[in-house]
Amino acid sequence: MKELTKQYEAAKQNSIEFMRTGQISDYFKALLEMNKYKRLLVAVVAN
Repeated sequence: MKELTKQYEAAKQNSIEFMRTGQISDYFKALLEMNKYKRLLVAVVAN
């Protein structure tokens, strides 16, 4: 659980940095990665 949270936060920071620098493609990839970790966190909490 802690590892998933760390990975989610890292992806979040990456997405913010990509957004600031205007790297749209990388920004969207980071958002998809955040979504993946968010779904995994929800699945872990549900069980």
